[in-house]
Amino acid sequence: MATYAVGDIQGCYTEFSQLLDKIRFDQSRDRLWLVGDLVNRGPESLQVLRLIKSLGECAITVLGNHDLHLLAVANGTGRLHRGDTLGEILKAPDRDELLSWLRNQRLLHAEGGFVLVHAGLLPGWSVEQAASLAREVEAELRGENHAEFLAHMYGNQPDAWSEKLAGYSRQRVITNALTRMRICTASGRMEFDFKAEVQSIPQGYLPWFDVPDRKSAESTVIFGHWSALGLMLRHNAIALDTGCLWGGPLTAIRLEDREVIQVDCVDSSVARHW
Repeated sequence: MATYAVGDIQGCYTEFSQLLDKIRFDQSRDRLWLVGDLVNRGPESLQVLRLIKSLGECAITVLGNHDLHLLAVANGTGRLHRGDTLGEILKAPDRDELLSWLRNQRLLHAEGGFVLVHAGLLPGWSVEQAASLAREVEAELRGENHAEFLAHMYGNQPDAWSEKLAGYSRQRVITNALTRMRICTASGRMEFDFKAEVQSIPQGYLPWFDVPDRKSAESTVIFGHWSALGLMLRHNAIALDTGCLWGGPLTAIRLEDREVIQVDCVDSSVARHW
């Protein structure tokens, strides 16, 4: 039995299938941990969703910002952006089944000293606190009023956590931290426009995983979301978004021995930018 964590797929079905072949994935024995952003911008998001759903309990998925965006657009509370490639899902005959499955996935999974999340954890959050907060949002997504949550999900404010927050403001901060954050101040104030390399981080901000005395530092946080960061392997932080969508490889890591496995983008000569 092996557990493989896989970086952002974003509709790159061909590469994902090749990666499963390369690791000789056996769903009767092995497990997949997927860092989210299963869909969007890539060419075959519908096929990606169908494949992962078919894997059942051997695939553990946390939701990324693009996955949540799909749910909002499908509920009529979000609008399509330039470059979105969600139309095939929205028109599919099994659309409702796939979206219901996606809505019931997690925002955070913690097991065996590892934490799986799409973007990161605020430095003031322990793993236990982050897991509890994630369950609050998961309950909203799975509940009867999920459309209301999705309607209030977008926005950059509040940009810092406080125990005093309530309602949709509280849920937005939790969602933004887990699915959108790359950098923050030492006190945990987030900034959402930055997407570039670490060398270009604006003054006063740090990668969330570099904030001193981060409360989740005793666990290994596995995340994606930051393609400009690329593959990063530390004892307590593993970044797996290597930008397959943009011509980079699709990356997996076997958690038992931390061996990295990659497949090349099928057409690295044409970066899929919009």
